Amino acid sequence: MAIFQLLFTPNKKLVGVHLKKITKLMQKSIAIWVLSLFLGISGLWGQRIIYSEPDRDDARTLNFEIVGKMSGNVLIYKSYRDLHYMTVYDADMKMTEKNRLEFMPEKVVDVELVQYPDFVYLYYQFQKRGIQYAMAVKLDAHGKKMAEPVVLDTTNMTGSNSNKVYSFLTSENKQQVLVFKISTKNDKLHLLTSLLFNKELVLQKKSMIRVAMPERNDFLTEFALDNEGDLVCIRGSGTAQNDNINKISLITKAAGADSVVVRNLKLTSIYLDDIRVKVDNVNKHYLVTSFYSKLRRGNIDGLYYSVWDKFQDKELATMNTIFTPDFRADAKMEGNQKEAFNDFFLKNIILKKDGGFFIAAESAYSTSRGNALNRWDYLYGSPYYSTMYSPLDYYSYNSPLGFYPWSRYSMMNNNSVTRYFADNVVLLSFDKTGKMEWSNVIRKSQFDDNSDNFIGYGILNTGDKAHFLFNIQDKRDMVLSDQSLYPDGQIDRNPTFKNMDKGHEFMPRYGKQVGARQMIIPCQFRGSTCFAKIEFN
Repeated sequence: MAIFQLLFTPNKKLVGVHLKKITKLMQKSIAIWVLSLFLGISGLWGQRIIYSEPDRDDARTLNFEIVGKMSGNVLIYKSYRDLHYMTVYDADMKMTEKNRLEFMPEKVVDVELVQYPDFVYLYYQFQKRGIQYAMAVKLDAHGKKMAEPVVLDTTNMTGSNSNKVYSFLTSENKQQVLVFKISTKNDKLHLLTSLLFNKELVLQKKSMIRVAMPERNDFLTEFALDNEGDLVCIRGSGTAQNDNINKISLITKAAGADSVVVRNLKLTSIYLDDIRVKVDNVNKHYLVTSFYSKLRRGNIDGLYYSVWDKFQDKELATMNTIFTPDFRADAKMEGNQKEAFNDFFLKNIILKKDGGFFIAAESAYSTSRGNALNRWDYLYGSPYYSTMYSPLDYYSYNSPLGFYPWSRYSMMNNNSVTRYFADNVVLLSFDKTGKMEWSNVIRKSQFDDNSDNFIGYGILNTGDKAHFLFNIQDKRDMVLSDQSLYPDGQIDRNPTFKNMDKGHEFMPRYGKQVGARQMIIPCQFRGSTCFAKIEFN
């Protein structure tokens, strides 16, 4: 309004002065408009990326785990050959400390890390002079030990063993810690040894229990620990290990008990595959889910799930959701619709406060020497998830990391003729009665040769929505893409990340959320491993 008043002033002598004022006002208005436009675009993009400098010691064969954020810094565990480090990065992703974990022995079999608000537990196991040790050590916010390592348990071994014997579980509230091992020397009675500790790693209960395995191909899988310290797992039976499962039992061991309780779950003329168990600590339920087929080694027909109430000690609901032809066509637009879900594996199971649940499943497969591998070719189910058996009479279980994909990785892959694929992600939401509320599909097509590190997806949950991050091919470059999922099932395709430095190749499925709107994603840059912090506005 001031500009128009100056333009129509009747005093000609002041025109020159007025024109100068007009010019200044116009410049100011343009500056405000440009700033508003910039802020609008920034809000639209809604993200910022900060890269760490590649460490020359971080070779392609580096193993790592993103621990989390403590005292404003990001902690990342790294190992190469027999060297182990805890590295500390500041808010600008500059490495401020690199502390070698000198107490770690040579040939460590397995490492797991659990973050607490003011410290980190590092669990590891190794063998020395015929004895397998399960160890724990408390680290501070700088990755330095706060006390000497503690021996949690030992096992006398016959011969040299390079595989893990122990498995470590932590409850959702992180107040309960369970260390267990299972001996399979007796085919009919597996010996379960469990040690329950509190948060301070004070032993609460040690048990040695014989678990009956009546069928020839019985196996144990999907171990979980609830907030009361109770252990839960699945005993499956079928024609082969994790193949055509036609009988499952829910096995529980109370924290203070020296026995297990076995409950057979209902299966009606179906075969299960890719079984998962999730503990609902809010509603005190155990949720069992699995894809199923009506025929032995048949096409996947739908999703099976069962909900067991812990305190009522009964099965609340058991349902089979059949995938409709329309949903099949939406999940996989090419090929035979009957085979649409044969390459899908359960990736994320998220529990709702009201007792409902959400599932994300991804199409994952590989080809080797020109032959496509399907779900029956993977010995233990999903190519991203495995149950491992030791050849020396000990069963060892690798637990998936819940909301996040596997956080430890290795670039070592000597098979030069394997191509890995990761395609669409199907999303399913169920209410507390088991009724499907909605379904949707995130469309993507990914492949890579000799390594699956750059395919797949990661998730960042900002509360109001979940960001699915994955690479897409843009000419010759891989570009990080972001699609948002809202609670009602709506999917928004956000603009691709615009401020990425060229040469960085992201590995989103190994990323980890470290804040309400922050995620650390590992990258490859000129043959070295580095890390990117993504901040969502």
